[in-house]
Amino acid sequence: MSAGYDVLAETLRARGVDLDAVESALRSQEVETPSWAYGNSGTRFAVFPQPGVPRDPFEKLEDAAQVHRHTGVAPSVALHIPWDRVDDFGALRAHAESLGLRLGAINPNLFQDPEYRLGSVCHPDAAVRRRAVDHLLECAEIAGAAGAGALSLWLADGTNYPGQDSFSARRRRLVSCLEEVVAALPDSVELLVEYKLYEPAFYSSDLADWGSALLLCEELGDRAKVLVDLGHHAQGVNVEQIVSLLLAAGRLGGFHFNDRKYGDDDLIVGSIDPFQLFLIYAELVGAAAFTDGVRTTIDQSHNVEPKIEAMIQSVENLQDSYAKALIVDRAALAAAQADGDVLGGHRVLLDAFRTDVRPLCAKVRADLDASPDPVSAFRDSGYADQVAAARVGGEAAAWL
Repeated sequence: MSAGYDVLAETLRARGVDLDAVESALRSQEVETPSWAYGNSGTRFAVFPQPGVPRDPFEKLEDAAQVHRHTGVAPSVALHIPWDRVDDFGALRAHAESLGLRLGAINPNLFQDPEYRLGSVCHPDAAVRRRAVDHLLECAEIAGAAGAGALSLWLADGTNYPGQDSFSARRRRLVSCLEEVVAALPDSVELLVEYKLYEPAFYSSDLADWGSALLLCEELGDRAKVLVDLGHHAQGVNVEQIVSLLLAAGRLGGFHFNDRKYGDDDLIVGSIDPFQLFLIYAELVGAAAFTDGVRTTIDQSHNVEPKIEAMIQSVENLQDSYAKALIVDRAALAAAQADGDVLGGHRVLLDAFRTDVRPLCAKVRADLDASPDPVSAFRDSGYADQVAAARVGGEAAAWL
């Protein structure tokens, strides 16, 4: 145990923090990493290849296992279909388990095929809608075979010009198609509905915000919940308040964690606005949300940074934010709020946010037989050089 941890532990206990409970919660934290982030990615203009990139879903899992090995809290991997389609999902599941992993949410692709130029489940052509629903049903079946707990749906559907289509007709098509999908979900699988303010549609998006996603989930029933992507909002939107509202409605299904400066930038989690990330976790801890099955998934596009290292850094930042949220003095916060002490309540949050919890997170990772300093340990392992030498030939995985 380091001297840094001893000093921090003494400070936290003096504040009345139940350190054993905090460490137990941190050891139970789980983060899902996305298969697509391990392949080649880039901007909307080009894809930038890197050496050692996986060539198939099996190799993606091997890279994801490195993230879990060094952080101790990333045991599941989200899949994207058709990018991660294999002949035998039982074999892929077995490979994941051999690496100490499990398969996570299944993400359908309803935005890449030319038939979806005017939408998928909202498309005016019934044949295109049928194609989209059939793909969703295929993904539901894959979720069952893979042991996944969720079908995670983002739609690119929308319009670019007034008069292009009827808002009300598109809404009816959306509900009708997804009702069929929900009815076919395996018992262990829920539907997560993701929203996005704009892009690729620039006049209207069929699921543009948390309200439209919530209304849809209420129409679809108890097995549909809202997924919050941190990059899918207008500038200045209070995401932590959205989290609170969805929690109160019992409809917060999970997150796509990333960070943004301008739009849907898919940057490393907590790299731009770590305070917002902390505030989101503060809402989740305050509502005991992690006991209610809220999924914590990363969604990133690593354009120029090393992929595995970037993912490790994101997981570290999630551990750090969760730890800070766990040490908030809830009694002092409640007292300040009850007394109308505006700055007193603010300072309670700042005290937790400004606390250097890195020694605590390092100790928890060591308890999990992971790496106290994950990035340094990964760099020292030589894994990146090994796969760069081994993965020669074939076609590297990419997001397009």
